[in-house]
Amino acid sequence: MAKPGDRSRAATAPALDCLDFALDRASPVPLYYQLSRQLEAAIEHGVLAPGNLLGNEIDLSIRLGLSRPTVRQAIQTLVDKGLLVRRRGVGTQVVHSQVKRPLELSSLYDDLEAAGQGPSTRVVRHETVPAPADVAAALSLPEGGPVTVLERLRLTHGQPVALLRNHLPADLLDLDSDRLESTGLYRMLRTAGITLHSARQTIGARSATAEEAARLDEQPGAAVLTMQRTAYDDTGRPVEHGSHIYRASRYAFDFQLLVRP
Repeated sequence: MAKPGDRSRAATAPALDCLDFALDRASPVPLYYQLSRQLEAAIEHGVLAPGNLLGNEIDLSIRLGLSRPTVRQAIQTLVDKGLLVRRRGVGTQVVHSQVKRPLELSSLYDDLEAAGQGPSTRVVRHETVPAPADVAAALSLPEGGPVTVLERLRLTHGQPVALLRNHLPADLLDLDSDRLESTGLYRMLRTAGITLHSARQTIGARSATAEEAARLDEQPGAAVLTMQRTAYDDTGRPVEHGSHIYRASRYAFDFQLLVRP
């Protein structure tokens, strides 16, 4: 008769069997770090998908021929990054991969879709309001003039990753909330014949407010990345001003630095 532990190991075996670990015991790099990096790479490349079970520390240590403290330290490293979660009676489970986005003028929706991250959107605000001073200055509009404001929650694999607030000139284009939940704002701009050419962008960091944390499924005061961007079309006209926040535990900007000749 199969024991409960046997069923647990069988259930987690497919996730583990797809991995080919290459641990160098003669390397000065600690084994826990080697293991955590290889698990992280498997999550980032989709070899381990959200929901996959890796088993508990005993199962992993036996399978890999490592000590339990080594496995525990490797797992804790990825738990701290928000990639794995420990579930009592279940074992270690993949939660999600961190979104790494290139620093360029592109739509978050398009980037997530291209990376196979399964993006979805919830529109939480869509209305016309008087332009605040900072928005009016960014969009070269009179203060108090009409602007469209959008607030959207962007999710990957059903988990929130970003809270997006965008202001656009009210007469720029018609925006449909249903379409905004099925595609990206920049894609809608392109469809309307608006060609994005350049943008000015500022990246920062701060603590989430209680309301932001609730929307992003974080603790109040959790670290968030911030991005302020004003995008221009090919005539130099400002067409969109964005003020976005991203979960630091799930999101990173990725860019290349070149040495100036």
